[in-house]
Amino acid sequence: MHFVWDCSSFEIMSLYRNAIWFLNGIQQYTRKGYEVASKEFDPRDLDVSVVGRSFMITGANSGIGKATAVAIAKKGGTVHMVCRNKDKAEEAKEDIVTKSGNTEVYIHTVDMSQSCKVWEFAEAFKKQYPSLNGLINNAGCMVHKRELNTEGLEKNFATNTMGVYILTQTLIPLLQKSRDPRVITVSSGGMLVQKLEVDDLQSAKGYFDAVMVYAQNKRQQVVLTEQWAKANPVIHFSVMHPGWVDTPAVSTSMPQFHRMMEDRLRTVEQGADTVVWLALSRVASRTRSGQFFQDRKPVPTHLPLAWTHSSAEEIQSFMTQLENLSKDFQLQADADPAGPCRPQFV
Repeated sequence: MHFVWDCSSFEIMSLYRNAIWFLNGIQQYTRKGYEVASKEFDPRDLDVSVVGRSFMITGANSGIGKATAVAIAKKGGTVHMVCRNKDKAEEAKEDIVTKSGNTEVYIHTVDMSQSCKVWEFAEAFKKQYPSLNGLINNAGCMVHKRELNTEGLEKNFATNTMGVYILTQTLIPLLQKSRDPRVITVSSGGMLVQKLEVDDLQSAKGYFDAVMVYAQNKRQQVVLTEQWAKANPVIHFSVMHPGWVDTPAVSTSMPQFHRMMEDRLRTVEQGADTVVWLALSRVASRTRSGQFFQDRKPVPTHLPLAWTHSSAEEIQSFMTQLENLSKDFQLQADADPAGPCRPQFV
């Protein structure tokens, strides 16, 4: 017996893979999935104080980011909120301070989709602050039409991948000289249905499916985490899936899914639990760096029998493209600090 791998065969396999992922999600990614998993959590893991330690959280004004900020502030940590909207950030900060009783909460207004601005912010932060113990890459977006930012980058890629890359890469020297440094990136289980696509980072080819573009960006974050862990052994890197969470972002970007799953979605606190555990617990710091987590446990980054694995050459191509783009942005910013930052790329 043999298979003829024509287009229809690939489509059938893709539908089968997506169905397996969704059924797995119903069991594991929902509120019920969290309730089952949490029975094995050790509450002593988060019996810690992080007074004197600082944590940067992108997208900290709502959803998982805000819940993470509240949890860290309650443990005494200094919180640096990186948010796009200053008014919403101010409102969220007031709530975080009220709930935690911790006034060490600071706002930094940055649009993570603007690569030059992200780089300029990270460079300034390194000079202003002596240490950074944790970086939590939480901000993300799902833009449903293919749009370019002012720098010429597709907006989903600019926010979910390029912004994360530039912020993390620029802050690595500061993290390296800090105590117990950690980087946690909030990804998505949706990445399990995507193979790293190195020939179309800007999603310029074929039909633009925002959900799949988002999933591709989340696969890119997993690959980034794995590569950072190999290159920077002093820092503990991790990437995680928060489950299906009832956040403002989900209700606006995926309204049909939100309506269908509303009663089964996790709370933001449940979604943030593994982020907080990875950022604060001693147990998490003893796990192998570079892994993908779900409900406080490392889990595979590929579905069984999946064709989503990438070659070493593909991964190197991806990393090189990001590095070159980042260098172009820096050169443009240095050459004309007041002007638009628009690198040349294909």
